[in-house]
Parts: sequence; C-alpha cells; structure tokens
Amino acid sequence: MPTVKDIIVRKPTEDEIAACKKWPIWECEPSTFDWTYTQKETCLLIEGEVTITDKQDSVSFAAGDFVVFPDELECTWQIKQAVRKHYNFG
Repeated sequence: MPTVKDIIVRKPTEDEIAACKKWPIWECEPSTFDWTYTQKETCLLIEGEVTITDKQDSVSFAAGDFVVFPDELECTWQIKQAVRKHYNFG
C-alpha cells in the first residue's frame, strides 16, 4: 500500500506546464477530507496550499508544484489556502 512518501512533488518543466494547461481544472475551498486514489493522478497546482497526511507522515505542496499521487493511496487532504489545479488521471 503506498504512503504519502510515495507522492512526487517537484517543479514542472516548461513542456509539462504546457501539457497541464490542456487538462481540466478542479477547485476547492479550505477544508479537510479523506480521499482514496483509485488510479494515479498527476496535477499542477495553480493556486493554493495543501498538506496530505496518512497515518504516519505528511507532505505539503503549493502553487507552482507538479504533483503525482500513486494509485491506491489512502490519505487526508488539508487544504490550507483555496486550491485551483490542473489534473489528469491515469
């Protein structure tokens, strides 16, 4: 079972930014909720700040970060600042 340590957080390349801009946008106000990934998700944060936790660890990311969540990750999202992100599943 993957953990938050398996989440990839890095700065995107220019080519990745261009590709992400073609993806849908998801938005969410500050909140906390549980989430289970049923497939891999790749996203580019346009706005906001988030901390993802599991039972043992946490990882944070913010606007400008390119993030990859593994399939089958069970976690809790804590949105500290309203989020806008481009996202793609699969």
